[in-house]
Amino acid sequence: MRAVQYDRYGSPEVLRVDEVPMPRPGAGEVLVEVHAASVDAGEMAFRAGRMRWMTRAGFPRRTGGDFAGRVVEAGAGVSEWRTGDAVWGLMPHLTFGAIAEYVAVPERRLSRAPKNLSLLDAAALPVSGTTALTALRDKAQLAPGERLLVRGAAGGVGSVAVQLGKALGAHVTALAGARNVDWVAELGADIALDYRTTRPEDLGPFDVIVDVVGTDLGAYQARLARRGRLIALAFDTDRIIPSVLGTGLRAAVRPRRFKLFSNDPSADRIAELARAVEAGDVRPVIDAVFPMGGIAEAHRRLEAGGVRGKFVIEVRGGVAGSLGFRGC
Repeated sequence: MRAVQYDRYGSPEVLRVDEVPMPRPGAGEVLVEVHAASVDAGEMAFRAGRMRWMTRAGFPRRTGGDFAGRVVEAGAGVSEWRTGDAVWGLMPHLTFGAIAEYVAVPERRLSRAPKNLSLLDAAALPVSGTTALTALRDKAQLAPGERLLVRGAAGGVGSVAVQLGKALGAHVTALAGARNVDWVAELGADIALDYRTTRPEDLGPFDVIVDVVGTDLGAYQARLARRGRLIALAFDTDRIIPSVLGTGLRAAVRPRRFKLFSNDPSADRIAELARAVEAGDVRPVIDAVFPMGGIAEAHRRLEAGGVRGKFVIEVRGGVAGSLGFRGC
């Protein structure tokens, strides 16, 4: 089978499509034929080597954190899934490899794909959607009528956080690039502002801030209301070690006010996301679709910035239908 992988750290050019052995499902695992997978912004730092201290995995390494496809085979002890079932899910925590023709994953990383989406559109949501759900429901416990600020509102997680925040009854303010301000308002933001011309001191107060940027966190934390909560979902990749240490210290000193987490959703959380999609609360946002051979170009464009939603890799050609919200 084919899979995207790389055998050294570096620029997007290190990525290649290789022939690799077909995986077999072990006990408690499910073999899935991948129809499409998304490109996650967090993977850029792993590929470039800036996050090498977080993993001891050897080379070659693979890419892709989430996927949508159909069940091929169930391993020992798996009774819920049948051949042909349409599913979506995530690779095991802090591992990659979804951009491949087949993946073998623990059944707890799967849910039935939303019935109202094509598998191509569905692939854009598992990582970003479960991250936004956990941030707003569990960590922030966002309540109707509260004031929510989303930094990085045009990206994969940010675009979902805007939609979910509105569905949960919050008043949503979104920060995005100038060309994306009107577009983010279409996603549901009550107020959409250009982050380049809006200073932190011009804003607030907010009950909840979801930060998908990772810079100037102190300035935004100061925009919190008396019982406000800031959920940090990104680090400053140009200053990765100081950013990680500083963010961790803030969370340790003010755990009720400053929160961070590494997204590791349960099967129930993935299924909750599917229900939110079927209810119309969340739509996938896809900027562009690439073939597997276009993975390096997808990484280059993602690093250049300005992406609306997610880039999706079409692994199995001819995946028909599209109900997602296009970013173009």
